[in-house]
Amino acid sequence: MSHLRPAFTLLALFTLLLGLAYPLAMTGLAGLAFPWQAGGSPVTAQDRVVGSALLGQAFTRPGYFHPRPSAGGHDPMASGGSNLGPTSQKLIDRIAAEAAPGIAADAVTTSASGLDPDISRANALAQVARVAAARGLPPETVRALVEARAQGRLWGLIGEPRVNVLALNLALDAVSR
Repeated sequence: MSHLRPAFTLLALFTLLLGLAYPLAMTGLAGLAFPWQAGGSPVTAQDRVVGSALLGQAFTRPGYFHPRPSAGGHDPMASGGSNLGPTSQKLIDRIAAEAAPGIAADAVTTSASGLDPDISRANALAQVARVAAARGLPPETVRALVEARAQGRLWGLIGEPRVNVLALNLALDAVSR
């Protein structure tokens, strides 16, 4: 019993310290230093929250730009990839069924989290004709929206040029009103 008391005391101490105090302190600091990000990066339109700048949403109507496919159905609680590797026959079959020549890779492959809010600039440009036709807008207008919202590589080196799908669709709604 003399050996168990210090063990349980340390277990309780470290549980309180590392399981409660430290996470609460980090949450508090994050809220102070980065309030928008710590609050979920909310995006508002017409005085209501319509989504997050950092989480992808499932847009399926033809008049909207579509995000990358999601293994978790764009559900933040089901975040994760499909775990299908490049030699997976299931992945090869799915891509073959969905892909057409000239389609951007991110139009038919899921992201690692399944919640990627961005699509490649090439993917967005490939969707311009469908979105413009569904909205009754000139393709040049829709293409200009894509180009205006396209972001370059991170620090000019990392990743590919991308477009936030939610921001693009909100801009599209504003033009269509």
